[in-house]
Amino acid sequence: MNSNKVSILEFPSNLGLKKTEYENEPGVKKLPEWLKRHGFHKRVNPEYVLRLTPPEYAMDFDLESNVRNTDKIIEYAIKQSEILSNELDKNTFKIIIGGDCSILIGNAIALKQKGNYGLFFLDGHTDFMFPELSQTNGAAGMDLAIVTGYGHSKLTNIHNQKPYFKEKNVFCVGNREYDQEYVAPILESKIQYFDLKRLRNNGLEKTSNQFLELVLKNNLDGFLIHLDVDVLNDRIMPAVDSREIDGLTYKEFRELLIPLLTSKKVIGIEITILDPNLDPDGKYTVEFINNFVEILECSKTNT
Repeated sequence: MNSNKVSILEFPSNLGLKKTEYENEPGVKKLPEWLKRHGFHKRVNPEYVLRLTPPEYAMDFDLESNVRNTDKIIEYAIKQSEILSNELDKNTFKIIIGGDCSILIGNAIALKQKGNYGLFFLDGHTDFMFPELSQTNGAAGMDLAIVTGYGHSKLTNIHNQKPYFKEKNVFCVGNREYDQEYVAPILESKIQYFDLKRLRNNGLEKTSNQFLELVLKNNLDGFLIHLDVDVLNDRIMPAVDSREIDGLTYKEFRELLIPLLTSKKVIGIEITILDPNLDPDGKYTVEFINNFVEILECSKTNT
């Protein structure tokens, strides 16, 4: 981090997810308040907190893009990008709390407008999905594809900024859905792809350092970490919408994150997908907060 000062940006959109059988609408929109209730904000001690209220949830299907809630997602992404763009001029480490993974779109636009940035995409899925292959048509399962320029221009070319991230400046790390048809698109891209097996074989700290080398080699202005908490082991983080067996332990999570957070090039981290409705007693949330804050404090010390 280039600063020990932290700011929190709350972008609690759930527009990228399809409604499930057990919820009236996805509960991820409650995440900022949920983390605050369990002491996250107090322990992180931000300089300030900014919040952008999302449009009302719907399941609207856009025939042009074949993605749900496209127009509302675009509206929110533009407002998001304006807030983050202003924040990039300030000397704070940004903790961006979702919401679902579609919040990456607005953040990506802001970074593209400011310069040439990289993305360390840490997720239990690739999210490199095209509408014709999606079973839900939710943007939260397509966000990595959208921000690297794949899909309808309504989403991929907002403000004529396509692509928001160049593929060569992206690492996709932690996927553990190994279905051949699912991973084929990302394997055909120029994104550096480390599924969970490859990540462990390559070494966690080594993988992070390889990304940091890429940031220097390509002379990037900085990078964002995307964290979908479903990258964590299902036993320690089952409060997510799309569960898979296995996943990172907190020890592995720490080993992976500390080199990235110690870098002076990191501008912030976005946290997505933890659904308070799926963790009613807060057990998994508290464990996540304890580990995340410890990693953050360790990174500040090492900066």
